[in-house]
Formats: sequence, structure tokens, C-alpha cells
Amino acid sequence: MGFHVNSETGRLRRVILHRPDLELKRLTPTNKDDLLFDDVLWVRRARQEHDALADALRDRGIAVHLFGELLGETLAIPAARALVLDRVFDEKEYGPLATDVLRAAFEELPSFELADVLVGGMTKREYLERHPEPVSVRFHVMELDDFLLAPLPNHLFTRDTSAWVYDGVSINAMRWPARRRETVHFEAIYRHHPLFTGAEAGGFHVWSEGQSAYPSTIEGGDVLVIGDGAVLIGMSERTTPQAVEMLARGLFAAGSARSIVALDMPKRRAFMHLDTVMTMVDGDTFTQYEGLGMLRSYTIEPGVGDSELKVADHPPEHMHRAIAAALGLDGVRVLTPSQDVHSAEREQWDDGCNVLAVEPGVV
Repeated sequence: MGFHVNSETGRLRRVILHRPDLELKRLTPTNKDDLLFDDVLWVRRARQEHDALADALRDRGIAVHLFGELLGETLAIPAARALVLDRVFDEKEYGPLATDVLRAAFEELPSFELADVLVGGMTKREYLERHPEPVSVRFHVMELDDFLLAPLPNHLFTRDTSAWVYDGVSINAMRWPARRRETVHFEAIYRHHPLFTGAEAGGFHVWSEGQSAYPSTIEGGDVLVIGDGAVLIGMSERTTPQAVEMLARGLFAAGSARSIVALDMPKRRAFMHLDTVMTMVDGDTFTQYEGLGMLRSYTIEPGVGDSELKVADHPPEHMHRAIAAALGLDGVRVLTPSQDVHSAEREQWDDGCNVLAVEPGVV
């Protein structure tokens, strides 16, 4: 059997992690909001915590694939390198005078150095330390420390940019500009890296083709594969109803899933993804932030025709009932920490309900 994810709580065998690096050092109090961070980070401590997590996973026999290594190896493949550079260096971003010059300069970089720059970013000053200034209005108006290529600190959250759903992967169109370049990196990896093109991968579906789907956006933190052919999706500030419908159509057409339960989430940053307020820890058990409450939900199932969908609307009080029905259960167990409202809100802000199950009942 090839690569697949049959349940959030099945035994985890492989994972893609990204080790914090230059991109997080680029965060400042001035740019953190644009880069979707609430504060600057202590990068050395972040690396230590990342390494501890990676070691803990390896100790359980889980293969840890580092995103930076995958990207560097992928960029050594000419077709993959061309895919990435063609998408990044676009006239709509850099103008007709600078685009070809910049692309040629980045084309010269060794694969792993190119990977570092694509993720860590590059300022105008750093570019000029290596290359002459191109004749370009777009380039001339930049300050020396402006980013010619913005850093991508959100690559830390590898779950969001792609999501494995049963026997395929969704390469996601991201909601905010700060994350959209992440998508092409994963598209290149899944299309060209030997790990995913070789026999071990076994062939897999691609449920979404990347940023071209925009404005139909979906992010992996909103997608929970709950098992038994069911998927739970949060329609948050970053995942749109139309993206849910498109994913459902693809899954059903391939016979890979039989139902999707979509939750109508609050469109606020505190609830940016479903996994920040609700995660699955066992076959019938979920953690849930108390402040989430009960939400209106929609069960989507295959319709009569190949492209038709059948939708059932459920009132908020039936949210858990709809999830249980999708799993073929009489009910689900929901674990909500007993805390005062202020403590609960602080815990949720730090993703207190966002846990990773490495096997049933083990987080």
C-alpha cells in the first residue's frame, strides 16, 4: 500500500517537519503581523524544541523527513527547479525589467542554497552584495533592507500547506499572501522528489492543484481525517465552503471517502484553524476548546450524478451527533478541560487543544 492517511489517530509512520531557521530570525515587531505571527520568537529555543520533538518521534520508529532537505533535493531536479522559479519570478510581482534578471541570478544558486533563500528570504542589500543592480523601477524604489524575496516563517506549520486525505494529498491554496509561495514548494516536492515518485509512494491522488485554485482556499489545519471514509473540515477564516465542495467532489469521484462534515466556524484569528480548537485523540474521542461552543454543521455525501453532492444542514446542538453519524457511531466523547474562562482562553491562544496523536489514544 502506498502513502495514505486513514485516520488522525492511526499509527503515525512518516512525518514532514521543518526545522526553524533564517526565516524566523527575519521576524521583527514591525513585520510580524504581515507574516502572520503574534510575536517574534526565540529562534535558538525553537530549534531546541523542534529537535526534541523530532527525536521523540524517531524514538517511536517514525520516519522524520525534514522539509528543508526535501526541498533542496527537489531543486536539484531541473524540472522542479524550473517549476519553482517560474512561479516565484513573475512579471506581476517584479515587473518586466527585473523578472528575467532576478530569475537568472537565482538559477545560478546551488540547490540547497536556493532552498535556504526561497524559505529564508533575501533583501535588496543581500542581492547587491552578489550582483549588479538591474535596470528596473521596481528594484530602484526599494530600500536596501526591503525584502526582494520575503521570508516564509509559516513553513514551520507543515500541516497547513498540504494535507493527506486517505489515498491522496491536497496541495492547498493558502488564504493570505504571506503563505502563498509555500504551496509551490510542496507542489514541486510531491511532483518530483523520488520519495513521492518512486515505488514506495505507490501512486496517490492529488486532490487540489495548489495556488491556482485561489480564491477557493483550504488549509490543512482545518482538515481532520476521522476515519471510516469520513472527513471533518472547519470552514474557518482560511478555508472556504467552495474549497470544501471541490475536495468532496474529488474524494467521492475516486471512491476515497463517503462523507464530509463541515463545521461553520467563527471567522476570527483566535479560531484560525479547526485544529487550534478541536483535535481527534482516539477513534471516538476529541479534545475541544470550551469557548468553541456548538457550531452549525453540514454533512456532504455523494449525490446521484458523478459531480453532484448531497448536503444535509444540522443545527448547532447536533454538531457532535453529525460527527458521530459520519463515523458510524452512536456518539463521540468530547474532552473539554475544566478551567475558568480566562485560563481556558490563554490555553487556547497557545493551541492547548491542538494535540498530535501518534497512535490511538497516544498524544
